[in-house]
Amino acid sequence: MTQQHPSATGNPKELTGRTVLVCFLGFFGVVVAMNAVLIRAATTTFGGIETANAYKVGLAFNREIAAARAQEARRWAVDASLVRTSVDDAKLSVTVRDRDGVPPPAMTLVARLAHPADARRDRVVVVRQIAPGVFSGTIQADPGQWDLSIDVSHDGKRLFRSKNRLTLR
Repeated sequence: MTQQHPSATGNPKELTGRTVLVCFLGFFGVVVAMNAVLIRAATTTFGGIETANAYKVGLAFNREIAAARAQEARRWAVDASLVRTSVDDAKLSVTVRDRDGVPPPAMTLVARLAHPADARRDRVVVVRQIAPGVFSGTIQADPGQWDLSIDVSHDGKRLFRSKNRLTLR
């Protein structure tokens, strides 16, 4: 009785140069394709840019420090509240008073609700003055964390700015 090697029986598959080349190219083709898919997903879904031009913001840093010192010297009291009024909507109420408790004259208030991680979800709150120094507006906003930015200006000059993180339930 003689034993035969298992490859001697039947029709064995040979490992040729062509097979190795196809396996090699297939492997790297899958790697390149998956990298392309992941890079596309990463670049099209990230909307969390804080500033479009950091260089220009850096140049304006000294002006921002001077504006912050002037704002602090004014000692204004700006109170804001954001309260959910329905499943989708929230109401913003802002009261502005100077150091003597009097509303400053002829103010323009701009409020913005910014998502901390996705700039595509940012919203400008349309506010209207309902009494001297009292502003109100409604905005559609999902529950979660938001940054509320308030700018108060007079004759095009910004007199007050605040940015606060809040949680909207």
